[in-house]
Amino acid sequence: MFRYHLMALVEKKSFDDGQRVTINEISEATGIHRATLSKMINTPGCNVTLDTIDRLCKFFEVPVEHLIEHVPDK
Repeated sequence: MFRYHLMALVEKKSFDDGQRVTINEISEATGIHRATLSKMINTPGCNVTLDTIDRLCKFFEVPVEHLIEHVPDK
């Protein structure tokens, strides 16, 4: 299963920029639907495309390992 660290990146960007970053702003800047972003935040192990991952990495200016963590099944 994959764990997404999207909220941690949102919080870090908000802190670094000195202003709140919203899901709507991320959606508008990346072209990723709000529902997809919400699903990534609220649904553990949700399935998203590599294009979505790429867009988020570019938006947050981070390597993929800052966004995704592989969690082995128990």
